This record gives sequence, structure tokens and C-alpha cells, in this order.
Amino acid sequence: MEPISRGDSEDLFEAVVSQESVMRWLATGRADSRSAAEAMCDDHVAHRARHGYGDFAVRDAATHEFLGRVGLRNRPQYGVDLGFALHPRAQGRGIAGEAGRACLNLAFRRLSLPAVFAFVLPDNAASIALLRRLGAQADGTVQSSGLHCLRYRFDPAATAAAEHVVDGGCTDLQLIHAPGPGSPNDEAALRDGLPDPFGVNGLSLVWADKQHTLTAVSEGRPVASAGWLLRDMAFDGSPRRTAGLGGVLVHPAYRHQGIARTVISVAVEHARAAGAKTMVLLCRPDLVPFYTQLGWRRASAPVAFRQPGSTRTLPVTTMIYDLVGLPHPTVSVDLRGLPF
Repeated sequence: MEPISRGDSEDLFEAVVSQESVMRWLATGRADSRSAAEAMCDDHVAHRARHGYGDFAVRDAATHEFLGRVGLRNRPQYGVDLGFALHPRAQGRGIAGEAGRACLNLAFRRLSLPAVFAFVLPDNAASIALLRRLGAQADGTVQSSGLHCLRYRFDPAATAAAEHVVDGGCTDLQLIHAPGPGSPNDEAALRDGLPDPFGVNGLSLVWADKQHTLTAVSEGRPVASAGWLLRDMAFDGSPRRTAGLGGVLVHPAYRHQGIARTVISVAVEHARAAGAKTMVLLCRPDLVPFYTQLGWRRASAPVAFRQPGSTRTLPVTTMIYDLVGLPHPTVSVDLRGLPF
């Protein structure tokens, strides 16, 4: 298993896209052109660049023959999805199960994701049986690409660890989720002597402690982190369960490697699993383009927050990430507590 590249489009066409018996079970619908396979490969590459994980090309270990794709796909309003598409000659040989366990190993033991889902058409008995063997539990139904699908859910505690480990494309990076605001020693190591990495020292504000921390570790040392808290905030006067993300920090030696994107993507999934409907982030203006690329939107309405003895309007840029399709605020946002 190796990350899908743009050079895999011809193999993907021959093994998956041109196979009606495979495509009929995919919620994306039927396709039978090489241009469709090229577009799929481009989409897989873009997804991995954005999230740090994605789909793998599955090849025969002895012959290197392309057998199909298996991987993790982040769906903005559903969560992380485990998906399969294998050539008929690779079916019935245990390959999907081995590849699926490897992906779950990546999801839970390397990325510390809180849950992984799978979406399957009701008549796809073979895939349903496979999901159950992998430890998935039925979790209702959803509409995916206009089709009625069954949803299955994998949880870390109920999923057996995989014996086969894949290269997730992120070297030895491991994400660790822990309750609380994180270690002061880890934060000092990530700052690497920078006095004000968040650009907020001159604001003289009191900040809220994080309730959760996600730390990225490489070669035994912390290289990035992010924290968040859950709170009922107000959007245009209506209460909404919200996750406040903050403290996104990458050690200077590990920047521009996509680590922050992965940490943010996984933090979003933890917020989703905890019941948040929206996420809010406070950031420097120069980082707005970065978060915009990740699907965040700049708040156009004024944002109120608390300080000891007063309510104030935020002097920094506020970004919002929608998790369930709710409208963007147009009048006001109230953090209903200290900033984060």
C-alpha cells in the first residue's frame, strides 16, 4: 500500500473505473473514462495534501500489480470515511480486510482519530459483511451523493489493531490526544525561543485553558500541537455547541511539511465526535489564506468575548468552520467566555 499518485490514473482506470461490477457499488456513481480516473487521482492527491492522509494504491506484494484503492477520506459533514474499490480479481482473497485493518491502524494508532465511518449501499452484502468483520457497528443511514446509504462506525476500543502497518505519507509522525491544556515543557520546546508565536502578547488578554490537546510527535519529540475547548456560544443570538480551537503551533524546523494541516484536520474530527456543530479559531491576519484553504471562513460579524469584569470585541481575526451545514453568522458572535 502506498499513497495514490497522479501516475496511477491508468491503473485506476483499468482496475476500478472501467469495472462496472465495482463502480455500481460506489456512491459517487458510474464512470468509464480515463479522464474520470485522472480526475479521481487528482482529487486523492489534493485530499492528502490537505489532510495528511487519504487513499492508497493497493498492489500485489510479489508482482506489484495494481489491485485497487483503499483509504481514509474526510467528508466535511460526515467525518472520516473508510472506503474500498478493488478489482474483481482481488476480491475474495482477504485483501480488502488486510488493507482495511491497516487503514484503521493508521486512523487510531497513528492519527488518534476519535472515530471512522463507512458508507455502503443497502444491497452491498459483501461490503457489509467485511465492515462487520473489521469491527464496525451499524450507525443509522445517510444520504451520500443523492443515494440512501447505510452508515457504519468504527471506534478505537472496538477495533482490533492491524498487524500490517502502512506508510501514511507522514514518516514516523504520531498524534497523541490528551485531556487538559498540554505540557508547558512541550509548548516551550515548540516555541523554540520565539517570544510571541501567536502574535497576541501585546493584547494583554486573559485566555481560557484548553480542555483537550493534540500533540504531534516525531522521533520521540513534540513537533506540533493544537488545543480546543467546548462551549455553548451564540451565533446571531442563538446558542450553538462550539469548539474553540487555539494554540496551533509547529516547531520552526518542521514547518511547511503539512503537519499543521493534519493536526487541524484531526482536531476537527474530535470536535465533531464531541457534538460540536461549529468551530471557531482566532488567528493572525497573515494566516487567513492558510485556514481558508482548509475550509474555514472569516467571520464578518463582530465577535464578543469576556474579560474579568467586562465584555469586549475581539481585536484579532476570527475564522469559523461549519460541521453540520448551519448558516454563517451575519449579525454577531458571542464566545460567552474567555478567548482561546
